[in-house]
Amino acid sequence: MDLSHIDESDDLYPLALLMDELKHDDIANRVDAMKKLDTIAIALGPERTREELIPFLTEVAQDDEDEVFAVLAEMLGSFVPLVGGYQYATCLLPPLEILSSTEETIVRDKAVASLNMIAKELSQDQILHDFIPLIEHLASTEWFSSKVSACGLFQSVIIRIQDDKLRVKMFTLFYNLCIDETPMVRRAAAKNLPPIIDLLTDNMKISTDQDWEFISNMFQKIITDNQDSVKFLAVDILISILKFFNKKKNSSHLPDLLNSTIQLINDEAWRVRYMAADRFTALAENFQSKNEYLQQLTPPFLHLCEDNESDVRKAISKQIPGFAKLIVKLDPNIVLDKIIPCVQSLSMDDNETVRTALASEITQMASLMNKTECTEHLIPILLNMLRDECPDVTLNIISNLEVVNKVVGIDILSENLLPAITDLSIDVNWRVRLAIIENIPLLAKQLSVDFFEERLSALCLSWLWDSVYSIRHAAVENLHKLTEIFGSDWAKNEIINKLLKSKSQLLENFVYRITLLHALTALIPVVNDDVVLEKILPFIDHLSEDKVPNIRFNVAKSYSIVVEKLDKQKYSNLIGNTIIPKLQTLSKDSDPDVTFYASESLGKVENLVN
Repeated sequence: MDLSHIDESDDLYPLALLMDELKHDDIANRVDAMKKLDTIAIALGPERTREELIPFLTEVAQDDEDEVFAVLAEMLGSFVPLVGGYQYATCLLPPLEILSSTEETIVRDKAVASLNMIAKELSQDQILHDFIPLIEHLASTEWFSSKVSACGLFQSVIIRIQDDKLRVKMFTLFYNLCIDETPMVRRAAAKNLPPIIDLLTDNMKISTDQDWEFISNMFQKIITDNQDSVKFLAVDILISILKFFNKKKNSSHLPDLLNSTIQLINDEAWRVRYMAADRFTALAENFQSKNEYLQQLTPPFLHLCEDNESDVRKAISKQIPGFAKLIVKLDPNIVLDKIIPCVQSLSMDDNETVRTALASEITQMASLMNKTECTEHLIPILLNMLRDECPDVTLNIISNLEVVNKVVGIDILSENLLPAITDLSIDVNWRVRLAIIENIPLLAKQLSVDFFEERLSALCLSWLWDSVYSIRHAAVENLHKLTEIFGSDWAKNEIINKLLKSKSQLLENFVYRITLLHALTALIPVVNDDVVLEKILPFIDHLSEDKVPNIRFNVAKSYSIVVEKLDKQKYSNLIGNTIIPKLQTLSKDSDPDVTFYASESLGKVENLVN
């Protein structure tokens, strides 16, 4: 449409503008135009949106790029109010049906999400006469893409269908998708079955025995599928089924479901075993009603710990504390005699991703042991992992030591902890050094002040002079966090006094001066006023006439932080007679950046004191 013939006051202008932009050669312009759909709809009003905009968008949905389709599919989900409410919401279904049939996955996913959003607002009649026929049409086409989308729509209607014949029809339709000849369709059906089961679990009065007969048949088809990419989804289906029967307090199906669980755990396909390992605790939790079931799960669990696929061992490593927590109630000796040896083996696994995964969770085992058991069985493993050649393993142990410290105390750990931290703090990879710095506050909460002062204070200060800016910045933040933990007096004695002793060296090096200024400024909000006045402010004053503009404008910033911290009435003379004049001088500096930041800080200070 040619906009030159349409005035901006014309009612057609918004739609014409959109049409024109959607014809632009640049796809980025077309995407931006599609993002303005809600604005266009508001300008047109509900009636014209239904009668003009939606038909136009239905045409667009058939001829453009996937990037445009994705935005359109997402936008239409929030259009119900813009078309006049739920009474007219069915006009949104045709363009979304087209979009849900495209081959591009992201477009289909967004279209399905929008259809499900709209379904929540539809009346019962609209569900029966418009939405269900849409599902039936998508599920009955020859194109796999339409069938895949259909799988994601059943959850919106299944608990709203009260007619028995229609429920059977819909479950039959879903069952047919579960046995479709195309693996992608079967995979989509398997992926969308757990949400349907969860809905039936939450609405148990609605579910029928016939429903569960269908679900059981679907599960059996999926668990015996010849495609690993379909079969591994049976694990999540099984978890949802177990939750239903546990909520219903019906244990008659548990023996069969236990057999299915063990079948999945021992499956020849490693992807299936991986999924079972990754969800092992969630599976086991549903069998804790009977001790014998947990006992039967223990050998398969130990077998997964020794699996020949590293991804499976990695997955089960993260599940060890969760399963041990269940099994320790049954028999503590199983943990010590069977699980701990597996932990020992995994801690020395050839694959570092396995050891890293284990390190992220294994400290939680300490909470299941007394001090003697923990010291004898777990601590040797942890100390060995602290010396692991992979930095991520050591970092994961260090960041999760709090639970171990509560059981055995820091004295047992400290002997091996410090060397590990020291080695990592000088690692050639700056990201490793950064990770250590970020974990220091977590470690500080677990350590005594005396231990920290003796072993780690000097290390924390040394990071301020690292050659990498990101490390220096993190070191400044670290000192702020440590002061929050240990207090103002500690900061004064262990940080500020030690830093200021090296003033003569700082005068000769710009990086040292600016880093120290940043460090002391970062401490202002977390130390006492006396420390600010006696230690920090004099140093800031000293740098106010520094020869480097970068330092002078950071001084200007620091002054406003000082005033923000101090009691405005108590220190009104200091602020008025010293700080404000300093800022006024800096605001007339020859350097424009200094002038800018000094004027900005001066304005902040004046607002604070007035």
